[in-house]
Amino acid sequence: MVSASLVKELREKTGAGMMDCKKVLTETDGDMEKAIELLRERGIAKAAKKSGRVAAEGLVEAYISEDGKVGAVVEVNSETDFVAKNEEFKTFVMNVAKQVVETNPKDVESLLEENAIFESGKAVKDVLVEKIATIGENLNIRRFVRFESEGLVEKYIHGEGKIAVLVNMKKGDKEVAKDICMQIAAARPEFVKKEEVPEERVSKEMEILKVQTMNEGKPEAIAEKIVQGRIGKFYEEICLVDQAYVKDPNMKVNELLKQKDAEVVEFARFEKGEGIEKKEENFAEEVMKQIK
Repeated sequence: MVSASLVKELREKTGAGMMDCKKVLTETDGDMEKAIELLRERGIAKAAKKSGRVAAEGLVEAYISEDGKVGAVVEVNSETDFVAKNEEFKTFVMNVAKQVVETNPKDVESLLEENAIFESGKAVKDVLVEKIATIGENLNIRRFVRFESEGLVEKYIHGEGKIAVLVNMKKGDKEVAKDICMQIAAARPEFVKKEEVPEERVSKEMEILKVQTMNEGKPEAIAEKIVQGRIGKFYEEICLVDQAYVKDPNMKVNELLKQKDAEVVEFARFEKGEGIEKKEENFAEEVMKQIK
């Protein structure tokens, strides 16, 4: 028996109808990934939408060295969104980003063990514990990405720390780098170009598209050709250079880069709380528990 919560989750992820969701979940014994694939193959769902129940609060922030050659983007989480507006918390997050730029830690664990460049005589983890005590919420340095560039590094922060983008440009100026950052923030590419997309990801997409096309009544031989055409649309969604440029949809990002003699090496896009499941709380129940 498929639970109502599982049906609801699949509906939120795909936008498909309740009955369609229930049917594919029954067929796949409740396997969410297989159910999404089945819906796509039948043309009922275009792609899995990210669940809206994103959990963690806090901030994403970026810092770039004075010479513009090194940059870092970080995410620090808190329990409530009120903390994100706290000046002490904002300063701490920026200091963490500066620390990453200057010391180049291997990972978050290494970062926590380092001596804080912004608090003499204390490790980063000790400063974090102090902030937890003074701010009054559990805080967590979740992740970071650091780039060193032959050209320049640029950043873009959207929505007061909800989305942060960092881009490493081999060629190009700050103006085009900023435009590319805004493109990444808005259009959510996963890769710079199609050559970076893992082969198994492409194979899986082509398999889904083939079944989808044959379900539309096309013979297998013709379906193969249609899939070759449709895979281009897949690349346009996930590859930066193949995307329509958000400031001028008649132009591809690749064309913009050629015009400006610019080249993107790599990028990072952090969205606050993405991928963390939010704990749904009943505050009335919490209060009653405390009273008892």
